[in-house]
Formats: sequence, structure tokens, C-alpha cells
Amino acid sequence: MTHYKPYPFTAIVGQDLMKLALILNAINPKIGGVLIKGTKGTAKSTAVRALADLLPEIEIVKDCPFNCNPNNLKESCHSCQDKIIAGDIKEENIVLKEMRVINLPINSTEDRVVGTIDIKEALMKGIKALEPGILAEANRNILYIDEVNLLADNVADILLDSAAMGLNIIEREGISFHHPSNFILIGTMNPEEGNLRPQLLDRFGLSIDVERIENVDQRVLIIKYVEDFQKDPNNFYSKFKKKQKDLRNKIVKARKSLNLVQISEEDLKKIAQLCIDFRTDGHRADITITRTAKTVAVFNDRTVVNEDDIKIAAKLSLNHRLRRLPFEDQTFNEKDLEDMFEKQKELKTDKNNLNDITGDHQILNIKEEVF
Repeated sequence: MTHYKPYPFTAIVGQDLMKLALILNAINPKIGGVLIKGTKGTAKSTAVRALADLLPEIEIVKDCPFNCNPNNLKESCHSCQDKIIAGDIKEENIVLKEMRVINLPINSTEDRVVGTIDIKEALMKGIKALEPGILAEANRNILYIDEVNLLADNVADILLDSAAMGLNIIEREGISFHHPSNFILIGTMNPEEGNLRPQLLDRFGLSIDVERIENVDQRVLIIKYVEDFQKDPNNFYSKFKKKQKDLRNKIVKARKSLNLVQISEEDLKKIAQLCIDFRTDGHRADITITRTAKTVAVFNDRTVVNEDDIKIAAKLSLNHRLRRLPFEDQTFNEKDLEDMFEKQKELKTDKNNLNDITGDHQILNIKEEVF
């Protein structure tokens, strides 16, 4: 069997915002994944599959089908939890495994996604004979759905429940089994083929609209790269090996430093006000912008969030959360974002001036009372 390297992530020309969104999720899975919308031929699937080569290794319990985390009870199945509590997991029971991109075909059945229980074996032998599904493979990995807008409603509902709870529950004939199912959800779609259900749309942390590249030089470079890759994938990959290694190391470093990033109370108020001004539903947007801004900061080797980080995070987080009326095609406007930041600065200035005037008036009253 012939093995060859995948198309390098760093060889993707243009589409910087899409690449950034994928990298941010690789650094911080709690962002909640990304939805990539665009017409055919805009490197959506290529970018997602190329991401696998950049993902850092994770520690898992050896021979566990759920990729359980040996250092976290919440990210472990019942069997691994018992072993962790009993102290039965030794160093030789822990292995390093590369994170993977798990594909979810749009024609997948519910049993294939959730997994099945062998009822006969469970009743005869008194054990829960589980056949793991796609959600078991996806735990602590990336779950990728191409043409996510064409996914069956019943499968989409299962994904919503698993994403919300971090658990996959399998119930058959009164027998129940569950295992951890924490994954980064990445979906790609062509808007020309239909829209996505609002319930599923809001589950994606970030959303990107990719467009065709109009720059002639970039399009020529794409042609050359694709031709070279088709001719000799291994040789083509070797040309980007250093860039791939540097970016991978940067992602690993950022993951380790993520908990050190600080965001001020003032910046949190800016984020909250932005979400109010854009009339987003619920509070998921506020949380996602905060997490994304922190991740942008650490990716740029900083431990304090600044205003530019918030702007980038808002651009990635708000586009698919704008309140739309029926038949309305409202899109995110960067100018509105800039205007809102300017408005917040003006209000802050006016408030400070008012406080100064009030303070002077209080001082004057004190002087009058004293003298």
C-alpha cells in the first residue's frame, strides 16, 4: 500500500480568515468548532483535511475505543474512571495518539453515528456489549461534516445533544450506556444547496464565508501548487515541511499557555455591549467571543487580550448569529463593528468628563461648607 503526505496546510493560498478559524479551534477546542460556507472549489474541504497534520498529540488510555483522557475523570468512560480512581492506570497504560479529523458522511444512519448495543450478548452474559460509533471515534478529535446542510434531521439532533452534554447516550431495549463525546465540530457547505437549521447553526462557535480569489497571481500560484502536488505529493510536502513544523509548534505552545491569558473587566463589558448592539440571542456569542479573543492573543504570543483580538473574535463569532427576519439575507458588516467600538469610546469619554465635572462640583460644595 502506497502512503503519501497530505496537501500541506501552509500551502493553501489565501483564505486567511478560514485558516485562522481552524487554527484557533485546534488551540482551543472550547471555542466550539467552525462552519465554513462558500461555493465549490474554494479549498474548504482541503483546508479541513490538511488541518490533521497540524494537530498536537493527546494522551489516551491504551486500548480504550473512546480516546479517554487518563488525567481527567470527566473525559473518561466508566471503565477508565474506575481504573483512574483505583490507581490502576500506570505509565505503560498511557499512550500518545495524534488527533484526527473524523469524517461524518451525510448519509450515515443513527446507529452508525451513535453506536449499537448487542442486546443478545448483554442479556445472556450480563455485560453491555457496545459497538462504538462515529461519536466514539470523534471524542477528543475533530468531527468533520461535508455538506452539513444536507445532514438528516435525526442525525443532526443527535449531534446537538452530544455537543451540548459532552456525552453520547446509547439506549436499546431498556439497556443504557454512555461515553464522553467532546469534539470540535467542523462543517462545510455550499449556500446554493440550501440553508442550515438555526438550532444547528448556533452550535458552531465560529462561521466563515469564503469567496473565490480574484487576484491573478494567487490563482496562478494555486495552479502551480496543485500540479506539483499531483505530480509528487511527498516532494511537494517536503518543500513546506519547515513551515508545517513551525506552525505545529506554535499551536502546541499556544495550547500550553492558553490558561495564562487575561482579559480585563472593561473588555468583557465591551464584548457584552457588542452582543447587545448586534441583538444576538442568548449568551453563547458573548462566551464564544471571549474564548476566541483569548485564543487569538495566545496565538500571537501574548497573555493579555487587546481590542484587535476582540474585533477579530467578533468578526468570526457574530456573522451566523445575527437576528434575521424571514426572507432576510443580513450579513455581518465590519463597518458596524468599528462604529460600535467608536461609540463605546465616546460614551466612555463622556462619562469620564461627567465624573470630572461632578467631582469638581462636590469639591466646591465641600469648600463652601468648610469656609
